[in-house]
Amino acid sequence: MTALAHLERALTGRLHRPDADGFAELTAREFAALDDPPAAVAQVRTTAEVVAAVRGAREAGLSVAVRSGGHSYAHHSAGPRGLVLDVRGLDSVSIDPDALVGHAGGGATAGAYSRAAGEHGLATGFGDAGTVGVAGIALGGGIGFLSRRDGLTVDNVLAAEVVLADGSVVTADPEHHPDLFWALRGGGGNFGVVTSLTLRLHPTSAVTGGMLVLEPTPERLAAANQAVLDAADGLSAMINLLVAPPAPFLPESLHGRPIMLVLVCWSGPEADAAEALAPLRALGQPLVDDIGPRAYADMLQGPPRSPQPLHPVMRTGFTDRLDEQWAATAIEAVTTARTFTALNLRPMGGAIARVPVDATAFAHRHHAVMASVAAPTPDVTALPTAQAWADATAGSLGLVGAGYMNFMSERTADDVVAAYPGGILERLREVKRTYDPGNVFRYNHNVTPAPAGPGG
Repeated sequence: MTALAHLERALTGRLHRPDADGFAELTAREFAALDDPPAAVAQVRTTAEVVAAVRGAREAGLSVAVRSGGHSYAHHSAGPRGLVLDVRGLDSVSIDPDALVGHAGGGATAGAYSRAAGEHGLATGFGDAGTVGVAGIALGGGIGFLSRRDGLTVDNVLAAEVVLADGSVVTADPEHHPDLFWALRGGGGNFGVVTSLTLRLHPTSAVTGGMLVLEPTPERLAAANQAVLDAADGLSAMINLLVAPPAPFLPESLHGRPIMLVLVCWSGPEADAAEALAPLRALGQPLVDDIGPRAYADMLQGPPRSPQPLHPVMRTGFTDRLDEQWAATAIEAVTTARTFTALNLRPMGGAIARVPVDATAFAHRHHAVMASVAAPTPDVTALPTAQAWADATAGSLGLVGAGYMNFMSERTADDVVAAYPGGILERLREVKRTYDPGNVFRYNHNVTPAPAGPGG
């Protein structure tokens, strides 16, 4: 009996091949992709099943790609000689309010975890979307609405259960496999299949947040960014520059107009909210203002889902410059583009910057702002235009040479170098050599194993 046949029996109807009914729906993703379908998809529900799938794939000579709980810009299908390990069934969430610790399965989403934690007046910071997988965002960084107060998501990972390439299971934390623990926090899915995470929780009974929409000007865009950087740690924001789409959350009068959409979250004392938000409110008369008290989980709305799958075109980087000239360049690029485009700015600082740069594999916390330019399109024939715009805009804004792994839409060696500068990549390659020397987990922003030393 072949290795895949053994695995098919072990998974009792949850190993799916391309000729199976529903295979297209099973492999459908939020963002469109041009890659070929895999040889099979294994839907797993336990750590033991992950072990069986990893071993079965290796015995069958198949490569392995892991599908976690949420969305991803860069698709990681292993192609016709590969097995997709679908861990969405590992979606358990448990909250220990006394210990201020949460546990999330490798397939749990940020929304499900945040709602469970919110029942206890607690939260772990993620990004801006509830549909993202906890493991996916935690392994790459995690810059969101609580980051300036509590640090990045990677800074709040306490431990991880990992199935390694040889099928063994380890727990990585500061005392056990500390080199692996360091690499997991920012190094992505290069080192194994994360079947569960233990995360630090923070008291967060409610936040004051929402959407502030303003007319974009260079002065206003630069000032909004600086206002967040100068604020107390409890204030985080995402500043978006775009031509307003016909979205239901925007008044029809704004559709087709350039706007500056600021998503704001104050997680400090409610009594201090008005003072904390005053510099942003002073930027000008808002076109939309729905800021108010709400649960943190309700902040994780993310962008509206497109009626058709979008091909993501993203370029990311970090900058310490956001003056009016920089802002004018950004506004010109977005408002004159021939396709739908957007600029997303995430001011950092605060608790993010107080963690030593080498404490995790996320290598960019010393910068002021994470920036991404996006040109998503449902039309595959429009990809060259969108990619050319994104490349030119990232270059004009000085975003080349550094990148945020969670927002990269492509998987190139240059992207990996940009994501892990300053010796981080070489350290990751050493860890990779220890835990995945055969590069089994390579359908990601791939860190290749360092070559073995003399006699190794």
